[in-house]
Amino acid sequence: MKAEGSPLRMLVEGEQPLSLLLWGPPGTGKTTIASIVSNTANRRFVEVSAVAAGVKEVRAAIEAARSDLVHRGTETVLFVDEIHRFSKAQQDALLPGVENRWVILVAATTENPSFSVISPLLSRTLLLTLSSLTDADISAVVDRALTDERGFQGRVTLDGDAQQHLVRLAGGDARRALTYLEAAAATVLARERPNSTRTGPNSTRIGPNSAVIDLGVVERAVDAAAVRYDRDGDQHYDVISAFIKSIRGSDADAALHYLARMMEAGEDPRFIARRLIILASEDIGLADPTALTTAVAAAQAVQLIGMPEARLNLAQATIALAVAPKSNAVITAIDAAVGDVRRGLIGTVPPHLRDAHYPGADRLGHGKGYLYSHDAPYGIARQEYAPESVREARYYQPTALGAEAAVKERWERIRRLIRGEDLGSGAG
Repeated sequence: MKAEGSPLRMLVEGEQPLSLLLWGPPGTGKTTIASIVSNTANRRFVEVSAVAAGVKEVRAAIEAARSDLVHRGTETVLFVDEIHRFSKAQQDALLPGVENRWVILVAATTENPSFSVISPLLSRTLLLTLSSLTDADISAVVDRALTDERGFQGRVTLDGDAQQHLVRLAGGDARRALTYLEAAAATVLARERPNSTRTGPNSTRIGPNSAVIDLGVVERAVDAAAVRYDRDGDQHYDVISAFIKSIRGSDADAALHYLARMMEAGEDPRFIARRLIILASEDIGLADPTALTTAVAAAQAVQLIGMPEARLNLAQATIALAVAPKSNAVITAIDAAVGDVRRGLIGTVPPHLRDAHYPGADRLGHGKGYLYSHDAPYGIARQEYAPESVREARYYQPTALGAEAAVKERWERIRRLIRGEDLGSGAG
């Protein structure tokens, strides 16, 4: 977006009065972008709250903007925060101003605009998707706040552990990071003399006239204990391992404990969701066929909603998978099949199963003798499907746990029918 000729750059420099729809998590700079668009081109900035304003207020703001444009030639940036909270009627009221370019609309939302913004407004605005800030970004924001004249101007400093904890708590939200920093700074400034000096092995930017914010101060100010958790080290692997093993062991309480530890430490929720999807097939499988659906739905919710609300979806999936009946028959089956293939037990595809749709296939005997399953009793035809080399292999061996008990009974009857071992009984 910083490149020459990019839509945002042209809008900021006043070359093109585009309306913007900014979609991203809290604290990623949506309001800041709106202010920049307004200030750099000497435009008037008007903010309308989607929580408090109604159709009357929206129309009044647009009419005032139209008047300024006609009589003074001044463009107006109309900033609507949380536009997803606007009703359809309120969003409809924005359309004349956007379409006639009486206002430059900059609307912000934390929810997917495809579901929360009306189509006519979507088609008249440029959608920009903002990503959560990285830990390095948040740390840079904190550093500037500590030293900048608009911030603390060096009156307070953070030691290393305190800054890491604050950054983790921010969760990619710069506004939250600054709020926590202000709370911690207020604590130390109220209790320490201005001319005190602190030094320490974990301290940064510590000098005369600086009050030091340590880990304990941040914990008390934010009311959140630091969780020992290294996302690139042993704690990352140990906690996720304990999480998965607790679900596999059907202990929902233990699983929720490890889930909480990961979330409080700032673990990527997408990583947790991916592990739940894997577990749903590896440890539950057909013992509860809904387990995979539940895990995938939780992963989609994480993408659509984001943290902290998505903690509810992850917790629901964790509990559901923990209390579900367990079976490792799926992973055992595919690993056994892969093992045979790797050992060279491949064989040729039986002629009656080969593709017979291309010219000349019939001369090769492809498809000859194939029995169409839907024409057979119970929809199951007696014929050979596997290559000769693995004809007697039994990869899928279902358990008698949960819903897989019914699958086990059915699969055993089907297998006998296919191989002609039990032609007198039905498949159910």
